[in-house]
Amino acid sequence: MSKTRNLVLGLTGLFLLTTACATTTGAPAGADDRALPKVVLLGDSVAAGEALPLAAAFEASGVEFQSLASDGGGNVVGPFADEQWKELHGKLRSAEPGVVVYQITSYDWGSPQEQQAAYEKLLTTVTGIGAELLFVTMPPIEPDDFYEPHVADLDRAPEAARAVAAGSAGRARVLDAGEVWGSTYQQIKDGKPDRSDDGIHTCPQGAARFSNWLLGELAEQYPGFTPAAPQTWANTGWAADTRFKGC
Repeated sequence: MSKTRNLVLGLTGLFLLTTACATTTGAPAGADDRALPKVVLLGDSVAAGEALPLAAAFEASGVEFQSLASDGGGNVVGPFADEQWKELHGKLRSAEPGVVVYQITSYDWGSPQEQQAAYEKLLTTVTGIGAELLFVTMPPIEPDDFYEPHVADLDRAPEAARAVAAGSAGRARVLDAGEVWGSTYQQIKDGKPDRSDDGIHTCPQGAARFSNWLLGELAEQYPGFTPAAPQTWANTGWAADTRFKGC
């Protein structure tokens, strides 16, 4: 039995604790019986790693899921954003989501005005195909020389997202993942690797904890959706993926 598989087998007790502590952000008006429609995930390589347990968790929960997260980009503002926008509308239309989750990326650099304009454009794009938009805050990072000049940009990105959500007439919301990650980068949690030693990405434990939290938040937003028990998806093989490095 691999070290990674041992780690995942040990997640169940942690899930049982964290599930009871999930925060609620309030369901939209009229959402009492709404089931969760297809979910599409947008983001960078951090989100791409989280997509592995998310895919298993959504499948176990009977919900369609697709990841459009991409390595070295995936952002709608900052470097590489122009390339993203060339294909994003077509990809989203083809995916036919009911909910688009955009995890703010480590490349969402720019002024407050640039960030807000990009998030407004994303909202218009998502609602234009009949979907709802959920912004999710990114895990805190331990910045290296590449990221250090952009820490202030990343710190204020959630505020730009909240400003867009506040003016969206309920078409967008912001979920704060601070409950999962805390306010600072923490590589080890509960004695096991939670985040990669590169200071940016997640390890299987962290990605699984995030997945469990996100499904709990979506259950609050869509009361017709009941997440599958973590035991049904935590040990289905995804944790052995080579994407998880530095763990």
